Amino acid sequence: MTQVDALVIFGATGDLAKLETFPALVGLAERGVLDQPVIGVAKSGWGLDQFRDYAVASLRLNNMDPGSPAASKMLGLLRYVDGDLGDPATYAAMSDAIGQGKRVLYYLEVPPALFGRIAEGISKAGRAEGSRVMVEKPFGTDLASAQQLNATMHTYFPEDAIYRVDHWLGLDPVESLMFVRFANSMIEPLLNRNYVQGIQITMAEAFDVADRGSFYDKTGAIRDVVQNHMLQVLATVLADPPDGNGMDSWRSAKSQVIGALRPLTPDCAVRGQYEGYHDVAGVDPKSQTETYVAVRLAADSWRWSGVPILIRAGKCLPVTATEVSITFKPPPHDAFGLYAPEAQHDGGGLRGVASPGQHDGGGFRGVAPPGQHGQAAANELRFRINPESRVALTLTGKKPGDGWLPESQELTFAEHPGSDMRPYDRLIGAALQGERWLFATQDAVEAAWRVVDPVLGNVVPVRPYARGSWGPDEAEGLLPPGGTWYDPAG
Repeated sequence: MTQVDALVIFGATGDLAKLETFPALVGLAERGVLDQPVIGVAKSGWGLDQFRDYAVASLRLNNMDPGSPAASKMLGLLRYVDGDLGDPATYAAMSDAIGQGKRVLYYLEVPPALFGRIAEGISKAGRAEGSRVMVEKPFGTDLASAQQLNATMHTYFPEDAIYRVDHWLGLDPVESLMFVRFANSMIEPLLNRNYVQGIQITMAEAFDVADRGSFYDKTGAIRDVVQNHMLQVLATVLADPPDGNGMDSWRSAKSQVIGALRPLTPDCAVRGQYEGYHDVAGVDPKSQTETYVAVRLAADSWRWSGVPILIRAGKCLPVTATEVSITFKPPPHDAFGLYAPEAQHDGGGLRGVASPGQHDGGGFRGVAPPGQHGQAAANELRFRINPESRVALTLTGKKPGDGWLPESQELTFAEHPGSDMRPYDRLIGAALQGERWLFATQDAVEAAWRVVDPVLGNVVPVRPYARGSWGPDEAEGLLPPGGTWYDPAG
């Protein structure tokens, strides 16, 4: 791994820089990762002083002290080039600002339509060889556009120099999911078709589209979060462990498991739109864009064949929370009569006897006491990704007293509050040091588009749903017999 000589940020006066990049750079400076010049490139009519003022305003917006040692160091590293991205003079000025450095990290915080123009400008300035380029999502809008974008980028940069950003890969709870899988010898051997009854991932947002109507109406939930965030989280659940080649093998394993997912068909997807969406500024009054989607997936692999996989994501749902729920099969022989007959099938998503609406106050649904038939709750492993990191395992024991009545309890591991770094701190730092495992491969991006491509557009009708509900009732039809959706608590 080789540290670069300079960091060049295209689009450095945009919203992403204001909200995420400058605070992340302070974290990198504080950890001693950032020591090289940071060159912002944009067309704002600014000079260096105004650019620094923008960075200071960003830090204050994020409740950070611009006068702290780390912030002062970061501000002192800033350089600025103002110019049109189609003008060769802009890239010549950029090259002068880089100076003698040969290895550069280019961070493209711009729309994908500009990727090719910028890559060409860098190349013609003689600054592409030996350098790296970070590109933000969305990487294409469907499979064909993603393939075209990859071909364009490969004209100027080899695959191992392209770092495709999905900021969810920089979230500590997603790393924790992987860590828990492979750091505990009693968990990983159970994660396969022999023991797992079903997998669900829910990304619920209690808020609406707000002022992002014009953007969202051209995007929708499938493109916005399923093709990238949700499939990357799913890959973290399904992929084989890293091997002796280190974390680079983890990227390959995730790419392979996404490639093993069967492309969706219209009968495996439900799209929804919350009531009142058409009233949002920037939204077409006749829009069929989905603000909710639920899908049923299947993995054509030895490890996961036959295991139902359900993903749903939506806005205006009852809570804001993202959770992964893995339900295990009942014991092969029900020695104590603890399970209802329907719990013995090989479907997925059974919830045991946990009653809707019962919560333990800690972010997960509580486990209800045994019912009149003494039924036990299913064993479950759950990962809370948002709004905080948490892992819980549901186990069943004997209730004290006469008979064989079960009592279920959760073993919970909660991350220490305030201990995490910002996702862009982690991602930019990894790219500066040449660590590629936190970034998506070309194969993974294209494989994810192959999965969702058949249900893009209006192939699947959009169903209305009430604000504050869990989405259209039609989503129940995606569940296996006897299954229910697991609803995260707020």
